Amino acid sequence: MDPQALAQQIVPLLTPFLPYLTKAGEKTAEEMGKKLSEPAWEKAQALWAKLRGKKEVVRVAETAAALPENKGIQAALQEEIAKALQSDPVLMKEVIQVMGVIQSGGTNVTASGDRSVAIGGNVSGSMIITGDQNTVQQGKYNIQIDKGSNIAIGDGATVNAPEEE
Repeated sequence: MDPQALAQQIVPLLTPFLPYLTKAGEKTAEEMGKKLSEPAWEKAQALWAKLRGKKEVVRVAETAAALPENKGIQAALQEEIAKALQSDPVLMKEVIQVMGVIQSGGTNVTASGDRSVAIGGNVSGSMIITGDQNTVQQGKYNIQIDKGSNIAIGDGATVNAPEEE
């Protein structure tokens, strides 16, 4: 497996738990992590147990824990994990094994951030829209008009021109 692709799968699994994982040994942090989601917490701990031996991964993970919404830091974490995996074949093998166990245990999805979408299955044929002030319409004559004049809607509709004076 490609280290970059593997790192891309790992970061979303770890990110929600980084504030607790990076404070390993603190009983309060461990208890809080368990309360968040027991199965997901165990998966994150299993991955972190493999990765926490890499100083650069830990350094970037601590920053990501402090700024969980920062996509740039998440990308940097992904890059550091990919580098660690590429430079350590044993680590790569161990992480692949952990990911295999995680993936065989069911679907784990996390939506993080404003207007995020998490999908745990097939949504083909569905419409997913994020953003602000969106309007979704379905049907033959859906319209939204802020201001207008001389508007005709429908089959064969015509607008009569205003009479000139």
